[in-house]
Amino acid sequence: MENYEINSKTLALIALKNKTEIFEEESHFIVDKSANEIMEESCAYFGSSLKGRQKGTEFLIGVSYKAPVIVEESKEMIFFPTSSPRKENCSWISLQKINKYFRAGEKMVIEFKNGSRVVLDLSFGILDNQVLRATRLESVLRGRKK
Repeated sequence: MENYEINSKTLALIALKNKTEIFEEESHFIVDKSANEIMEESCAYFGSSLKGRQKGTEFLIGVSYKAPVIVEESKEMIFFPTSSPRKENCSWISLQKINKYFRAGEKMVIEFKNGSRVVLDLSFGILDNQVLRATRLESVLRGRKK
């Protein structure tokens, strides 16, 4: 598959070498683009750029490094990076789809609300911080919608 737009069923974009494994609520598959390219194109599809979304996050919650982004406002689709988006191994996770996350040895497991899981090579502290940042962004976004 060559093209993919993030949608309300997207759980995660897991970076592979020059490709991305897409996890959706009812399927998963490989796309021949990097996770960052998919994020860029999906942000553009919804009317902005990834950089624009990152600047919006900085304005809303003061975070500029490894910033979570609002891919689409009306459905509150917020994704956070697992590492710096400048790195090719950067994966993106949907905040709203997470059920829980926990350690598994040196890695982290994210369990989604549909029961599927992804295993990531990062620390609990990094993942927990990214979830907290994304949750802050979600809270500010909801507060502004009222």
